[in-house]
Amino acid sequence: MSKIAVVAVVASMALVGCGKNDDTKGSDGDSPSASADVCEEASGDGPKVGLAYDVGGQGDQSFNDSAYQGLKKAVEDLGATCTEGEAAQDEPESAREARLQSMADAGMNPIIGVGFAYSDSVNKVAPNYPNISFGVIDGFDPDTTANPNVAYLGFAENEGSYLVGVAAALKSKTGTIGFVGGVHNDLIKKFEAGYVAGAKSVKADIDIKIQYIEESDLSGFGDPAGGKEAAAAEFDQGADVVYHAAGASGSGVFDAAAEAGDGMWAIGVDSDQYLTASAAAKPHILTSMLKRVDTATFNMIKSVADGSPLTSYQTYDLAHDGVGYATSGGFIDDIVDQIEAAAAKIKSGETKVPDKP
Repeated sequence: MSKIAVVAVVASMALVGCGKNDDTKGSDGDSPSASADVCEEASGDGPKVGLAYDVGGQGDQSFNDSAYQGLKKAVEDLGATCTEGEAAQDEPESAREARLQSMADAGMNPIIGVGFAYSDSVNKVAPNYPNISFGVIDGFDPDTTANPNVAYLGFAENEGSYLVGVAAALKSKTGTIGFVGGVHNDLIKKFEAGYVAGAKSVKADIDIKIQYIEESDLSGFGDPAGGKEAAAAEFDQGADVVYHAAGASGSGVFDAAAEAGDGMWAIGVDSDQYLTASAAAKPHILTSMLKRVDTATFNMIKSVADGSPLTSYQTYDLAHDGVGYATSGGFIDDIVDQIEAAAAKIKSGETKVPDKP
């Protein structure tokens, strides 16, 4: 795909509220312009990829950035060319549909929506383009029968959250830990359920404070101030470790941990957030629950390149390295053996991790 074509597609998507945010940085430390160059300068003859980010877009240091890393790997390893779009805060469903349709009309294949919020729009657009493969990270089909040209790329977030719950309980000195969710929906409750189960496997009577930033409004994933307020309240109630599953709002959780002082910890999510945290927050990021959105994104693209596109429901669990935990900073080096023992029980089936609180 030529630079001119890429620019044209990006321009058309900007009309539906899909421009890039020039104040953000990618998870690999690139500036926004350098990140955009991955698609603008790609010149291979591999698959033409459309990647539609969720709210927060590239530079959220979490979910969207992990998808970007999978796209970047496809450009480097598969000769992919690409175009990107980004969801605006509180945009109508029609804007997501228009974004996907613009990519399809431009010949992108596959087209990947980052986040469950693309489920309805993919369901409406995909049937009109039967020769194009679509993927939805954390997606689901609203109908009883899944679309034949759509892959729903899910994760066992509860299993990864179980492991960081083990870490939280082992590291807590107060016997009280916390959880901050971005939006109180079934997906984020999977994180809560695993975290609570993991912590209680270590200490049955551990006290766990739980707060959600928003009940249903997706802005809960893009509200650092709300994340900070929720985490600060939990630290004030005696928690010394707080895990967030709140997207870009997690930066506020990190700020709250830093302001709470020595011995106060935060746990990141989706990517290794120690690597992108501020200097003030770094000493307080105990670990991160890794959700390999990058792996799912790359695998979806590779399946199209190989001529065997993924379809239906795909689950990336602990046994298949779809989830895990980070060790950056060295703060959990002394308990890795115990975390690995817990992981082995999940992989063997001895431990069944709940997916509902």
